[in-house]
Amino acid sequence: MSAPRSVAIITDGNGRWAAARGLPVEAGHEAGADNVKARLRDAVEFGISELTVFSFSTENWGRPEAEVRALMEMFDRRIQKETPELDAEGVRMRFIGRRQGVEASLIERMAWAQEKTADNDRIDLFIAFNYGGRAEILDAAKTFAGDTEEEFRRHLYAPEMSDPDLVIRTSGEQRMSNYLLWQTAYSELVFRDELWPDFDRDAFAESLEEFAGRKRRFGGRQ
Repeated sequence: MSAPRSVAIITDGNGRWAAARGLPVEAGHEAGADNVKARLRDAVEFGISELTVFSFSTENWGRPEAEVRALMEMFDRRIQKETPELDAEGVRMRFIGRRQGVEASLIERMAWAQEKTADNDRIDLFIAFNYGGRAEILDAAKTFAGDTEEEFRRHLYAPEMSDPDLVIRTSGEQRMSNYLLWQTAYSELVFRDELWPDFDRDAFAESLEEFAGRKRRFGGRQ
């Protein structure tokens, strides 16, 4: 099997990574964000054209208020700081998820990042923010009046997103956690034991090698 064109990652384990080092949970989220940028650059070198990362779920609002506030501040700061850098590297940024409950200033920051990078074509980075797979399907269903799956796809948050060939989840957990439920119907799954900040280039390469050894049948008998 050739290398995957589209990869989605459930970036799990930031909090446990911080706790194991006696650090505040915010330090784990910062380390996790640093790792997203590093693995994005690896993805370009590995020939991946779409990378999707799970940054904040609809369920994450139930975390402690201080943690949520720190996360929102980190997102805002990092988008402002890193968008010009990613733009220069040819990254096209897209944020998928609900906007309800998100501060207007952060929504504006995301829109700015999307607009600034809209013409780039080196790699597409989809950031699942305030995202839930069931929420996406429900939101799409509200405006859907067609009959086919392709028609339904046009009502998803990012109709242009390819179905992921491969989903990687870190931290030893083995579940989808309400992530891209429509898009991952036939994705290959790889589960890794590393906590997300420890998921390095070698671990990424090993995940791609495991994918390469799979035979995808899509319900058939090939």
